[in-house]
Amino acid sequence: MKLLAISPSLDIRFVPVILLVMGLSTPGQAEITSLDSGNIDDVLNNAGVALVNFYADWCRFSQMLHPIFEEASNIVREEFPNTKQVVFARVDCDQHSDIAQRYRITKYPTLKLFRNGMMMKREYRGQRSVTAIADFIRQQQVDPVKEIHSMEEVNTVDRSKRNIIGYFEKKDCDNYHSYEKVANILRDDCTFLAAFGTVSEPERFSGDNVIYKPVGESVPDMVFLGSLANFDLTYAWAQDKCVPLVREITFENGEELTEEGIPFLILFHVKEDGESLEKFQQEVARQLISEKGSINFLHADCEKFRHPLLHIQKTPADCPVIAIDSFRHMYVFPDFKDLNIPGKLRQFVLDLHSGKLHREFHHGPDPTDSTPGQEETAGEVASSPPESSFQKLAPSETRYTILSRDRDEL
Repeated sequence: MKLLAISPSLDIRFVPVILLVMGLSTPGQAEITSLDSGNIDDVLNNAGVALVNFYADWCRFSQMLHPIFEEASNIVREEFPNTKQVVFARVDCDQHSDIAQRYRITKYPTLKLFRNGMMMKREYRGQRSVTAIADFIRQQQVDPVKEIHSMEEVNTVDRSKRNIIGYFEKKDCDNYHSYEKVANILRDDCTFLAAFGTVSEPERFSGDNVIYKPVGESVPDMVFLGSLANFDLTYAWAQDKCVPLVREITFENGEELTEEGIPFLILFHVKEDGESLEKFQQEVARQLISEKGSINFLHADCEKFRHPLLHIQKTPADCPVIAIDSFRHMYVFPDFKDLNIPGKLRQFVLDLHSGKLHREFHHGPDPTDSTPGQEETAGEVASSPPESSFQKLAPSETRYTILSRDRDEL
């Protein structure tokens, strides 16, 4: 089955011109690397930045993008001639469906950004024009690390943001190169700063040092205790600090979160209700840390997400409300107060993975082990299930996710 072709932001009046340009273009001029299962890892792992066009030849919009992508590549190559600094590449998803599946490509064309072989969470969603694509790559070349020239600057960092500060003897060293690589990957999640030489000396009493300053003036700093030269260790530590376990979902980042391909466990709460959010965060950390990677832990503003609340027969007045969005259905946690029951939230998530929530959504509660004299009742439940709490949410065949909303809500 062919996947859906999504139209980029192109004025239909320019389609004939684009098609003409396609006919006149000379692909040989562009340095576009064609990726396949044999070379993709080597090419991406050795590229500082790689912009990859996932396309299908039958897709009209993929055809429109080809000459634009090639021209942008030519412009960028003139500015950044180092072939390992910036790479423009493409994948024919019909020919290499394994690669498309690996990166969860569900529409054509899709432009994905990679750094040192790692796919960034945010795909390119800007204007599909030569200028816009070239500007996007230029932005990716901006140094993500801001240099500190005096220790006084440390006292004035914005504590409403997550800050990581490195103190190094010099720039040209393995420790800083590893730190800079981490900063490039996590530049959208943290602010990275660095001090060198005599400026950093007061903080280098035991060698090069990196600290994390969390959000909030009174929250204590955290020190990285591993080897800075070890990229994997440094990245794992920084990612843990920069990407919170429970993230906020908004209309702006919703599609990006969806592209991660795993279900949502969402707390709907009134924005001013920090107590419920803190309780949810504590229980997620206590009960579900082992499930990280199999489900996204999120919180959402009740007022902004009235539509999905209405779908599950809730309003902001009912908040806080916990629900799972499986991308097929939404399932409601029985009662926010049940967070106090040990293991209750974890079981809710395990019931999603086992299929129990989906099964009960359609067929009512699963039969339970019955005591003597109750077999007949259990049989009646199985043959004629009562309406479960999940069934009341919507007709059984309704497909709905938190991102399903009227366009005028955007």
